[in-house]
Amino acid sequence: MEVKFAPLRPWDDFILGSTRFAQPDFRDLAKWNNRVVSNLMFYQSNYLVVAVCLFLLIGFMSPLEIVLGGAVVTVIFTGALWASENKAAIGHFKRQHPTFFVMAILMMSYFLISIIGGVMVFLFGITLPLLLIFVHSSLRLRNLQNKFENKMEEIGLKKTPMGILLNALGQEQEHISKIADILSQSKN
Repeated sequence: MEVKFAPLRPWDDFILGSTRFAQPDFRDLAKWNNRVVSNLMFYQSNYLVVAVCLFLLIGFMSPLEIVLGGAVVTVIFTGALWASENKAAIGHFKRQHPTFFVMAILMMSYFLISIIGGVMVFLFGITLPLLLIFVHSSLRLRNLQNKFENKMEEIGLKKTPMGILLNALGQEQEHISKIADILSQSKN
């Protein structure tokens, strides 16, 4: 199946409609995470535009540091994915703890860049777009078209870059349900 890029959603739908935003229920992690993943899939092209614009703006101010930060994150991300596919212990950890796997990649990137230099550029150039995307995808309510598009991706009728990325990071819905179950059991 070929990879298809999701269309750019109207900016009015993406950010301007205030009635389309609400605080997530922090007590129901599965529902909150489902909202985040659904929005990441549905608005992936809009998120890419926002991230690239912020990245270019910060890169314009500090070009060498942003290139260094991007190279370090790419090398660590690629190395972590390679290790998770070729080393059984790391692959097992990725399947059992997908959120911690992603956090470990970001922490290794931060640690390496802090040794080399350019920490602030890394924080603003890479982490700021990720933070804004996470906040938006947490607050944005889903609509019927969003749910329909995500079901098509889920059952395999459609492949998009964000779906491939979330799959590579182990952020499938069944993993999220397991994490929510573990957290709810630990509260009891």
